[in-house]
Amino acid sequence: MAEPDAGSGALRAGLPGRLRGLVYCAYGLILVAVLVDLSTGPGSTLSPVLACVPVLAGAGSRSPRVPATAGVLAAACAGLLSRANRGVPLAVHLATLTAIAAVTLASIANALLARARERELVQVRTVAEAAQLALLRPVPARAGALRIAVRYVAAAAEARIGGDLYEVLETDHGVRILLGDVQGKGLAAVEAAADVLGAFREAARSEPELARVAERLDEALARRTAAEQRFATAVLLSVPAAAGPVELVNCGHPPPLLRHRSRAVTALDPPAFAPPLGLRALTGEHYRARTFELHRGDLLLLYTDGVAEARDAAGEFYPLPVRLADGLTAPEPDALLGQLLADVRDWTAGGLGDDAAVLALRREF
Repeated sequence: MAEPDAGSGALRAGLPGRLRGLVYCAYGLILVAVLVDLSTGPGSTLSPVLACVPVLAGAGSRSPRVPATAGVLAAACAGLLSRANRGVPLAVHLATLTAIAAVTLASIANALLARARERELVQVRTVAEAAQLALLRPVPARAGALRIAVRYVAAAAEARIGGDLYEVLETDHGVRILLGDVQGKGLAAVEAAADVLGAFREAARSEPELARVAERLDEALARRTAAEQRFATAVLLSVPAAAGPVELVNCGHPPPLLRHRSRAVTALDPPAFAPPLGLRALTGEHYRARTFELHRGDLLLLYTDGVAEARDAAGEFYPLPVRLADGLTAPEPDALLGQLLADVRDWTAGGLGDDAAVLALRREF
C-alpha cells in the first residue's frame, strides 16, 4: 500500500471535500493566532495552539511521516515565536514545545494504527471476496440458445460479502437459471446462500418440474435456518433446449422484466402469491410455475431489490421498466447490464443502498 508523501496530498486522498474544508478552516485559525501573537508584543504568546498542527496534518493520512513533519515545523515555529516573545516565562515556551512533542507522538501512533487497521480490512475484504467468488461461480456467456451476462455490485466497499446469489446450469431439462437474495448480510447470509445454491445445483439436474426444484430449495433453507428464521427471495427459470415456452417460478422476488424486440417491456408477475424460500411451511402455499414465450431477440432481465429499491434524493424509486424500454438501448446482455448499473448509480447519486445482482439473457435462435 503506497504511503502519501505530503500532508496536503494525504489530506486530499483521505478526507471528503466537506471535511477538508473544516481542516483548512482550522489551519486558518492557527495562522490568525500566530499573526496575533506577533502583533501583541513580547509579553504574551498564543504559541500553544501550534500543538494542533500535527493533529490536523494527520487527519486522513496513513503515513506517520506527515504528522512527524508537521510536528517539527510546529516546534520550529514555536521557537521563532519564543524569540519574538522574550517577556514570556521560559516555562511557558517549554510547555508549548512539550505539548507539540506529545501531540506529534500521539498523531504518529494514530497514523500507524489506522494504517494497520486498513491493511487488516483489506485482508478481510480479500478473503470475503474469495469466499464469495468460490460460491458464485462464473456463469457461461452462452448456454443453449441463450446469451447470458451477470453482474454483482456491493453497496459499499466495507460490505462486499452478502446474500445475493445466481447460477446457470445446462441440464437434461433445459437451461436452469436461479437468481435470489438471502435476507441479511455477512457470513450467516453467505452460508444460507451456499445451502440454496448447493440444493439448486443438485435439484436442477434431477427434478423435471421447476416447481419441485423450488420446493427442494425451500426445504434446504428451512432445515438450515430453523432457529434463525432466515429466508431468501428467488426467481427460477427453465428454458428448453428446443423451441417452446419458458417456465418461471417466483418465490417472493421482484418480477423479471421481458423486453420484446419491439422494445415493449412486460413484467412477468407470478400467477399467485408464493412465499420466499424457507417460509413455505408457515403459509402452506405451493410454488406454481407460469410460462411465457421467449422469442429470438427478446431480452429477459432478472434483478434483486438493490436495483428495484434504489432511490434518488427525493426518495423516488428507480423506474426500471421505463428505463429498460426507453433509456437502456444496448442489445447485448453484458453491455445492457453495464448501462443499467451506471444509470442506477446516476439515479441514486450517493451510490447503491443495498447489494445488487442482475442477470440478463437474450435468445439468439
